This record gives sequence, structure tokens and C-alpha cells, in this order.
Amino acid sequence: MAEAVQSNIAEGRVSWRTTLAFGAPGVGAGYMYLIMSLYVMKFSTDVLLIAPAAMGVIFSLSRLWDAVSDPLVGYLSDRTRNKFGRRRSWILGSAVPIFAAFIMVFNPPANLAGAGLVIWMTVAIIGFYSAMTVFFVPHLSLGAELSTSYHERSRLFGVRHAFYTFGSIISLVTLYVLNVAEQQGTEVVRERAFELAVLASGIMAVLVIGAVSQLRERADFQGRVNENPFHAFRDVWRNPHARLLIVVTFIENVGSAAIAALTLYVAQYVVGAAVWAPVMILCYMVPSSLSVPLWIPLSRRFGKVRLWMFSMILTGLSFGSMFALPFLPTVEIRILYICIAAAFAGLAAGCGGTISPSIQGDVIDYDELKTGERKEGSYFAAWNFVYKSATGVMLLLTGFVLQAAGFEPNQEQSMTVQIAMVTLYGLFPLVCYAIGALLFRKFKLDENAHAEIRRQLDARAADAAS
Repeated sequence: MAEAVQSNIAEGRVSWRTTLAFGAPGVGAGYMYLIMSLYVMKFSTDVLLIAPAAMGVIFSLSRLWDAVSDPLVGYLSDRTRNKFGRRRSWILGSAVPIFAAFIMVFNPPANLAGAGLVIWMTVAIIGFYSAMTVFFVPHLSLGAELSTSYHERSRLFGVRHAFYTFGSIISLVTLYVLNVAEQQGTEVVRERAFELAVLASGIMAVLVIGAVSQLRERADFQGRVNENPFHAFRDVWRNPHARLLIVVTFIENVGSAAIAALTLYVAQYVVGAAVWAPVMILCYMVPSSLSVPLWIPLSRRFGKVRLWMFSMILTGLSFGSMFALPFLPTVEIRILYICIAAAFAGLAAGCGGTISPSIQGDVIDYDELKTGERKEGSYFAAWNFVYKSATGVMLLLTGFVLQAAGFEPNQEQSMTVQIAMVTLYGLFPLVCYAIGALLFRKFKLDENAHAEIRRQLDARAADAAS
């Protein structure tokens, strides 16, 4: 069995059993990340009554810690050598910390207030994102190792994206339950949030254990990384393709972080229909998940690079159009408008979620050609840190902008506050995605370039074997 798995990996094919095992934990990760992105800020300001600026600082502190934790996990994952696998051991080890930290976020002691409550949430949020780093970086790294095929990677990461989005869709039920609970008082919200956090954490742990039991790793990739961690990340930055991706990923995710941070605020305070928020998000998530089978053949025809650029432009235009929301005459029109715009944005997101990690895998092959090393962990740690840093920057900005504009929780907002919200929610992402697409025009690692890289690597391996 192990020999058959190794042969399939070497030839670039990935069985459906392996693909599904790889993608399955994405259900739990997608659920948790959407809840953290969409609801924790609102839960903290409207239920726990923590100041928005304080929450912005907490999220920013978590991003500063990521500057240490992400590279550390990536490098140590690359360096790990044991029979169980350099990636699977870390993925399995993440299960308990994720379980504990996610529950902690939604279950602060009822008697905590003021500085004590802020400290609790700081520890809980930083703990959660640290635990997810222990899962995400090795998991994405393993995905890049499962196949060296240019297009097979797109299928593999496309399935993972579909699972991740499915988990996000499930979380919308939680958002609906919590929105309804808000009408019954903060104590009910806290009780429901705790119950659902326990359930989600347990399911995530089961999915992680199940995936680890089914997946296998390439033994020949172990031990192929420089002993100096600074050299590993120096190689990441010196890689011209990786350097461009880091810049584009940061710009793109600053825009998308605004969307995640403000959707519930926009639904309640701009659209005027808080209970419709899950439906609005569903209009984004369903096209994102169902469009995956569309993007894979299109990437073969038009190329992964051009297709990802198209998705950035479409996402930017879709969210940029939402600046008009406060000026639409009725709640019904605003609901219909945001749902249509969200559907187009979700369609584009399906492309980005499928194509971007596949391209990142190609960049790692280029590094192997230049250095002879396999350090997926260091690369995905860099991209994961950039993603979370962009989120932290945006959450910090959102907290201070809302407070400066005069935001008052659970009150009707002035037009100044509404315009501040839709500027961050619409115009800011439009500018970010436009800049990202413009920069990405310089990316040169297309299918032909990757084929030449693989030809040289395969020839090198054949010479070493002989």
C-alpha cells in the first residue's frame, strides 16, 4: 500500500481517497475561521462590551506574535524527521490546542470585566491563532507535497477549498442562531456560543485525527532543509516568484479582511437587516464552493496566472459596488443588491481559493531547483503570516475607524458611520484588489516555465539515482 501511494505521488496522481482525506479538516477550519472573522469582533463589542479599539489592538497583537509563531512552526515542520511524518505529527498535535482555545474565546468567565476580560480575550485569541498555525502551515505544506503536477495541485487544493467553504456555510447556521439569541439577551448569546464552540471543536478534532490516519508523506523530502532557519527564510525572500506573491497576497488580503470584519456590521447598521446576514454570506459561499469544478478546466485553458488575476478584478468590482448601499431607498432593495454583489464576489473567491495555493506549490518547486531543498513549511509559513498580518492590520484599522466615526453598539448609526463602514467594506477592497491584479501581471512562472523546472528536477533525480 505504501509503495503504491509513493508511486502515485511521484507520478503526480492523487487518488480521491487521499484528496478527500486531505480536504476534510477544511470543514472544521472553515467553520472556525469564519466565526472568528465575522463574529468575534461583534461578540466582543456588542455582547462583552469591550471597546472596538481594544479589540483592534488584541487582533494586532496576535499578528505580531504570528511573526514568531508562523516561521517557527514552518521551519520546525520542515526539520521534523520521524516515521510518522514531518507534517502529520504537527497536524495531529494541533487538535487539542485548537479545541481548548476555540472554547476559551467564546466562554469568558461571567464575572470578568474591564482589564481582566481584555486579558482573557487576548490570551484566547492569540492562543487560537497559534494553534491554527500549528495545523495550517503543515497541512498546506503537505498539500504541495502530495503532487508535483501543475494541474493536479489545482484539483487537490480546489477540493480543499470546497471543504473549507462548506465549513464556512455551516457556520452561517451558528451566526443565525447567535443573531436570534441576541434578541433574547447577552446571557443567552453566551450560553449558545459556548455550546456551539464545544461541538465545533470536537468535530474539528475528529476530522484532524481521521485525516492524519489516512494521509501519507514522501520520505525522500525529509531532511532536505538548511539547518539555519534564517537561511531558509532568506531563500523565500530571494525567490522572485515568492517575493511577488508575498506582496500581492498582503495587498489582496488587506481587502478581504475588511469584508470579513464588517459584514455583520454592514448587515445590521447599513442594510438594516441583521437577521439576513447569514443569507448574504450564503450568497457568497455557495458560488465559491460550487464553482470549483468550473475553475479547474478553465485554468487548463487560460492558465492559472491569468485566471487568478481575473478573480482579483471581479472580487474588487463586486465589493466596490457595495459603497452604494447607504444610498439605496429601501431595506428590501439593499438586501437584494448586496446578495447579488456577494454572489459575484463568491464566484471569484472560488477561483482564488483553488488557484492560489496551487501556484504557491509551483513556486516551491522553483526553490528546489535553485537550492536542492524542500521547505514547504517555510514557504507556507511566510504566506500564512502575510495573510494573518493583513487581517490584523485591517481589524486594527476597522476598530479605530469605527470608534473615530462615532460608532455606538446596538444603536442606529449616523450616515457618517455608515459611509465609514461601506468605504472600508467596498472602496478599500476595490483599490487593494486592483493594485494586486496590476502587480501580478509581472508573475512569470506559468505552465511552460514550470514544465521546464520539473524537467530539470526529474533529470537531477534520475542522475542521483543512477
